[in-house]
Amino acid sequence: MYELEKLKVTDYRIIAPLPNPFVFDDGTPVKDPSDWPRRRRELIKTAAELQYGKLPPEPEYLEVELLYKGQPGKLDTYRIRTGTREHQVWFTMIVYKTKAPGRRPVVISGDGCYNFMNDMKVANLFTDNGVILVKFNRTEIVPDVRGIPRNSPIHEAYPDGNFTTIAAWAWGYSRVVDALEKLGIADMDNIAFTGLSRGAKTALLAGALDERAAIVNPEAPCAGGSCFRIAMKAVTEDGDERRSEELEDILKNFPDWFTPQMQNYVGKVPELPFDEHELKALVAPRILFDSEAKSDIWAGPLPAYQSNIAAREVYKFLGAEENILWYWRDGYHDQTLGDFAMLLNLILHRSEGAELDEKFGYVPFDAPEPAFDWRAPEAE
Repeated sequence: MYELEKLKVTDYRIIAPLPNPFVFDDGTPVKDPSDWPRRRRELIKTAAELQYGKLPPEPEYLEVELLYKGQPGKLDTYRIRTGTREHQVWFTMIVYKTKAPGRRPVVISGDGCYNFMNDMKVANLFTDNGVILVKFNRTEIVPDVRGIPRNSPIHEAYPDGNFTTIAAWAWGYSRVVDALEKLGIADMDNIAFTGLSRGAKTALLAGALDERAAIVNPEAPCAGGSCFRIAMKAVTEDGDERRSEELEDILKNFPDWFTPQMQNYVGKVPELPFDEHELKALVAPRILFDSEAKSDIWAGPLPAYQSNIAAREVYKFLGAEENILWYWRDGYHDQTLGDFAMLLNLILHRSEGAELDEKFGYVPFDAPEPAFDWRAPEAE
């Protein structure tokens, strides 16, 4: 039986209850699943666009240029050229191929800028099991550097856009899906988005808005993917007391990731017209899998749990409660081979009927009472 030593929580604070996603902006209740598309459009305006801005538009064109072709079971490298005819946006896509025949399930990660994505053990884990791994470096679209002018090619292509850096990176996930569709190698019904930390925020936003993602797997998204209305402190497995990230922290350190309007809610989090359970709910009824680490206190284990169980109410409402999953492991802020193995297990469960790992659904702490008093409406 999977079991971890319980996290020692030293402080737990509900700043405000989580807002009810089952109320339309005009105050009327959401009563039936047929109401959800309308409510989903409203939540996009707040949980996605107020937070991260509107994604850049669909490109005028997209071309996929082969740069290097490896042997079967090896990697191919491509350049994606897209944007507008006047202002081209381009970035590199690396495809780790499998020897399995036909169109295959695909995992897409925008974290090509992280060292662990260069570990062939990660690629082999997927490709040895018939799953294609695709990575791109989101920082080719917009550099991950503070205080630089907004003059990347994507800003030149869409000068009137109000998109943030995270939104520009999320746009990259969708362009990779476009490229895979052109190449004809992907099972387009079995595409997973994943990413770590800022990459997790990106994967979550991309997957919330691009319904071609069958599985959305943010790993430790911290503030911007956990929960703004819950704060905590806890002792790590190494004995250090740490606290969770809050809204003012992330806006101070990474202002280009969020819209300027988010500054209006510093010190006024209860007035924020959304929280991250509603961003997660935008994935429903598709599969959402939240990966976390017990000693990653900055990522907010209890805030993440609260947003997960709140989003689960939407999944219940849509008759897809089994499609929201989470798991915690020992350790810190990372995306490990074991984390990727959990994602692989979920993909094989969906595509081949493999048994789900027992680690899904486990939490290494005493689960708190829900930080909300609403529930999914009963079917009439």
